[in-house]
Amino acid sequence: MARTPSVADDEIFDLRLARSAPDLWPMLEALYGQRAEYGAFREALLKAMRKAWKDRAPDLKRLDLKRDLEPDWFQRSDMAGYVFYIDRFAGTLSKVLEKLDYLEELGITYVHFMPCLKPRPGDSDGGYSVMDYRAINPAYGTMTEFEAVTEELRKRGISVCIDLVLNHTAKEHAWAKKAAKGEEKYQDYYLMFDSPDLPKRYEETLVEVFPDNAPGNFTHYPDFGKWVWTTFNEHQWDLNWANPQVFLEIAEIMLFLANRGVDVLRLDAVAFMWKRMGTRCQSEPEVHMLLQALRAVCRIACPAVLHLEEAIVAPAEMLPYLGRGKHDGKEGNLAYHNSLMVQFWSSLATRDTRLMTHVLGTHFPDRLTNATYATYIRCHDDIGWAVTDEDAAALHLSGPGHRAFLSDFYDGTFPGSFARGALFQENPATGDKRISGTFASLAGLEKALDEGDVAAAELAVQRILMGHALIAAWGGIPLIYMGDELALLNDHGYRDVPEHAHDSRWIHRPRMDWAAAEARHDGRGHGSRLWLGVRHILARRRATPALHAAHPIRVVGCDMAQVLAFRREAPTGNLLCLFNFSEGWAHVSEGWARAQGAVRMHDELSNHPVELHHGNIALPPYARVWLG
Repeated sequence: MARTPSVADDEIFDLRLARSAPDLWPMLEALYGQRAEYGAFREALLKAMRKAWKDRAPDLKRLDLKRDLEPDWFQRSDMAGYVFYIDRFAGTLSKVLEKLDYLEELGITYVHFMPCLKPRPGDSDGGYSVMDYRAINPAYGTMTEFEAVTEELRKRGISVCIDLVLNHTAKEHAWAKKAAKGEEKYQDYYLMFDSPDLPKRYEETLVEVFPDNAPGNFTHYPDFGKWVWTTFNEHQWDLNWANPQVFLEIAEIMLFLANRGVDVLRLDAVAFMWKRMGTRCQSEPEVHMLLQALRAVCRIACPAVLHLEEAIVAPAEMLPYLGRGKHDGKEGNLAYHNSLMVQFWSSLATRDTRLMTHVLGTHFPDRLTNATYATYIRCHDDIGWAVTDEDAAALHLSGPGHRAFLSDFYDGTFPGSFARGALFQENPATGDKRISGTFASLAGLEKALDEGDVAAAELAVQRILMGHALIAAWGGIPLIYMGDELALLNDHGYRDVPEHAHDSRWIHRPRMDWAAAEARHDGRGHGSRLWLGVRHILARRRATPALHAAHPIRVVGCDMAQVLAFRREAPTGNLLCLFNFSEGWAHVSEGWARAQGAVRMHDELSNHPVELHHGNIALPPYARVWLG
């Protein structure tokens, strides 16, 4: 229901429009200004933004003001995220409300509902094949129930993130159905061709995303005589972002979702949005122009909303999604720190952090403008070994050899491996083998329990706690994937579910174990010990302002190859973070630690002074220390 705007509301909108217009219109003019309909498009977009602002609920407008006054709200050390599929966590949206005490107790201030918009029936790529952006998956509930959940979360100070797929829609989407019926307006919403000639030329430089299940990048539909660009799956039709009407439609959807109480829009598959012949059609310059313009739309009509841009690519390609050059501070607020995740697993397997130190210290800036990272150890997706040949060579390693080693180690076939994972999308032609698995199973707990090895199980617990302490200290928003805080193991039963059996990623998407959660306080089982440990890590993070994401981070070399070291440089003094990536003890010189700015020799993570032995700091297996 539309709300009657006040004079103040109109003035606020005009002020925000004036603030962000320089970030919006020049991008759109460069993209679409040559088109005859550009003037009408511009007026329609302005009208849509003004209407969305007028319709915005009073408590959301208050949140807009609060976050405008506190623009670093998402960079603060009290931010901690939790990621889950609604059905696997609670069953339905309404039942999520019954679990909020659990999240609050853990210390969560940000939840990511995995794809919850209405997907196509059957195989929906895990919910990323969306047929209606304005409706909730009926298996989870209704949009009314969604608004009730976001309102309750907002009262508790918990922000809500949902996925908005930008590269494609399901072929069952209303636009796609109209296109298939021959409506030219909607055919121009997609990338359709009358013959295979142009698709074949594009294919010369494109890569296949899912070569096993969805080879190629185009699909021929004889019933309406078109070849359609389908980067991911036959049922996911790529949108034509060169058409300004697509921008307008998506902007209106974005504002609609913001007014339903969404705080963070995870913009999915953004790298693929712009197509150019002779390229990979990934991360083209126009992608960043589009994303800056979409960000400006939110800053005008719903400035409480952040953009998380999903681009799982190499560092040089990822950083522009957080703003570079003319886009600095104007594009995404968040992006996944994929390299931190990859290097965690690499160092864990090798017991050597030198590659990690090189990659994190060489390729990433010490801070970002109006942006930060979403840090994680794993997510809903597989783990791809994004280690470049150049970075491997800098450490005298073979890139292909190291990537193959990591796949063999984490699928458990490498001699001496502690891991139990599953291969995903093995490509014999390229040698690429990605890995699926829960944190606990990849860290060694499943194998240890199967073999009754108590000591190995203890080491696995310490690896998991070290990983959570690492993402909590790096800066940004640490994301915990549902169940990792309770040591949930691989769900091998996914093979018995026909729609999941072909996709090993379902092995690390188990259903929440609420019986284990009920026992979380007893301190006896591995699940309880991990839950209490993760809760402690997040509590100490909240109590450590030096972990604010705007404070510089410096990766520093350490004489002990198994120890990762970095400084968080706060105005109140440095915080030296140390992580021992081996099952052996390590020793770091007190003098070296003091030279890095550790003055008090106090561990902020344990909240106790560190013990010194003969002028050294002794680090037990998989130790984690935040040294002030």
